[in-house]
Amino acid sequence: MSKPIRPTQTTAFYVQAILSFAVSVSSVVIALIYLPASGWIRAFLALGLLYVVTSTVNLCKVVRDRQELSEVTNRVDQARLDKLLAEHDPFRVDAA
Repeated sequence: MSKPIRPTQTTAFYVQAILSFAVSVSSVVIALIYLPASGWIRAFLALGLLYVVTSTVNLCKVVRDRQELSEVTNRVDQARLDKLLAEHDPFRVDAA
């Protein structure tokens, strides 16, 4: 049997994702610092930004965990099927 092809991530993609996140968060933080509004409004928006970031991280973790669980379940099912097929002998005659 052939092994399933697993998608891989290059180092460039990983670095791009990190840099993109850092640039987006830092640009919003800088915009909040220079926003011509009172401190309470900036604090409220900063709290909203923090909530969005933590929710995004949590969502990424949940999606990753669900995908890993699905992969493990598929591997266990495939191992059971392989074992059944290996043990099956179509030419065996049961003595009755």
